[in-house]
Amino acid sequence: MSKHSIVRWIKIIGVYLLVAAVAALGWLWCALPEEVYLEPEQTLTLPRFGWVEPLRGHGSRNVASTRAAGSYQTTLALGGWLPVKTIRATVMQRPTVTVCGTPFGVKMFSEGALVVGFSEVHTAAGTVNPAKQAGLRLGDRVIRMGNTVTETNEQVHAALEAAAGAAVEVVYVRKGEQRQTTLLPVWDTQNAQWRAGMWVRDSSAGVGTLTFVDAQAGVFAGLGHPISDSDTGERVALRSGEIVACQIVGCTGGTAGSPGELKGKFISDHALGRICINGENGVYGTVSTAIAGQQTEIAFAQEVLPGAAEILTTTSGETPRSYRVYIEKVNDADPHRNMVLRVTDPALLAQTGGIVQGMSGSPILQNGRLVGAVTHVLVNDPTRGYGIFAQTMLEQAHSVPGTDAAA
Repeated sequence: MSKHSIVRWIKIIGVYLLVAAVAALGWLWCALPEEVYLEPEQTLTLPRFGWVEPLRGHGSRNVASTRAAGSYQTTLALGGWLPVKTIRATVMQRPTVTVCGTPFGVKMFSEGALVVGFSEVHTAAGTVNPAKQAGLRLGDRVIRMGNTVTETNEQVHAALEAAAGAAVEVVYVRKGEQRQTTLLPVWDTQNAQWRAGMWVRDSSAGVGTLTFVDAQAGVFAGLGHPISDSDTGERVALRSGEIVACQIVGCTGGTAGSPGELKGKFISDHALGRICINGENGVYGTVSTAIAGQQTEIAFAQEVLPGAAEILTTTSGETPRSYRVYIEKVNDADPHRNMVLRVTDPALLAQTGGIVQGMSGSPILQNGRLVGAVTHVLVNDPTRGYGIFAQTMLEQAHSVPGTDAAA
């Protein structure tokens, strides 16, 4: 091979190495967290990123030496020398919460009447569907018809009766955007009433798992994902809601392609708390009574590691049990799916086949601290599922309106 060819290949290899290095740094920048939390005098380390540490040298701040609570910027660097990303480090006392793992019942009323289905209306002139003709779709929330605010099914019926066949203006919400259309009710000859040809729902109920209670702030956190309508899959827009005591009375085991389910029964009408947030990362609200559990420190997100862990969940009755799991992967980039975990406990596998519906919110503990909560099952493998950081849930819980933490 000629000298010219050798030089050419060296240049090509150099370009490829440079591109690979840039790509690797880009991946690292995305994978690193935007913010970390530390206790006073706690060293800033990122166990999942062994070669990354605060930038050394004059002008950089290693929060490791910071004793006072507060928020600081620090630059992370490869080996402490090659800057990669500037993040915020917040120094605070480590939070402690009451970890639950108990089942709870949810009663929610939606903001507006949710369209969950359509049906043809039989009239003297044939079958028609006024709602479809007006452009309404599954998942739309009807908030007003004419002069009537439609928060309940009964109010929708009353608005149609009041229109008595006259065109009525409909205000609705689709994917967060308020819209309006005109609907012409028709007389249903079979049921002798004015109808629009749509089925609506104003409330939802279900069973989940309570993750924790922060008694000092007076708030609770559960599920780790939003409550969605069973027909449309849309997140229920919360008007009001409450949580009540619940008992697990049965379980359908999960299999590949068919997620299982815990079956619960509400055992009291007395509200344990009020739902204030039905958010992308869980259900949150205020508590009105003491809820049992174990006082546990919360792990900061950067402290969560792949490895052995346990979950607290209830598969029968009202009392949670501890079951072994293994955290296979930890991810800072996805705000809702921070962990992939696998059930390894033979007892839980025998009872449920793994993770089933109703276990969402089950606390995940590692090294004696609360690291997160179970959120979803992998449909094709019920032994595995996703989890969300406890730190994320605590931040959301502290944003509940009207609490000291949200002030």
